Amino acid sequence: MFEIRRAQDRGRGQHGWLDSRHSFSFANYMNPERMGFSMLRVINDDEVAPGAGFATHTHRDMEIISVILQGTIEHKDSMGHVLQLQAGDVQRMSAGTGISHSEYNASQDEILRILQIWIVPDQQGIEPGYKQLKLSDSDAKLQVLASPDQRNGSMLLHQDAVLSMARLLNDEELSVALNTGRKYYLHMMAGEASVADFTLAEGDALTLENESAFHVHAKGGAEFLLFDLP
Repeated sequence: MFEIRRAQDRGRGQHGWLDSRHSFSFANYMNPERMGFSMLRVINDDEVAPGAGFATHTHRDMEIISVILQGTIEHKDSMGHVLQLQAGDVQRMSAGTGISHSEYNASQDEILRILQIWIVPDQQGIEPGYKQLKLSDSDAKLQVLASPDQRNGSMLLHQDAVLSMARLLNDEELSVALNTGRKYYLHMMAGEASVADFTLAEGDALTLENESAFHVHAKGGAEFLLFDLP
């Protein structure tokens, strides 16, 4: 079973320095039918104005993943990490018992664009942790970003879930085998692709349940995230 979720149907928060599109209920956007999908709770597509950002704040008991799509982000946290991440970098914070951090656009003239993802962990009160990696520039079409067993060099995820990213060139195709007992969520990051009878563009999403496989055909190139969820 497939269900399409179009980009224009997402919630939106505009705060001057921040233009955010919410795939699920978040902040002032509340949709009882969009409270998350399995253990996936948040996907926010954020555009942050030059020099602006999120002041220091605290999270608990959440797996937080940021995918840098454009620009450079300056990250500081209560574990002592002070660093900059650029487009093509991915970071994961396990908030656990509590972690405070700030995220700012390091540029004074370029917009920062990031995907912020929250996944509910399988246990509470774990020790906070931080990890980062770069998106692969290899010929592999599908890269695992985070998983509970850190497969293929991926970041540790404290949940029975796997986050992967696919990057396809124009007219490339990809077939992915699925477990019919699992739930899957596909989020288009860029480009255009066809899946089943749907054409997906940037910001669109597709849920997949009780399916044994799906096939993607890129049109002009395509990048998407795939969540494998309990």
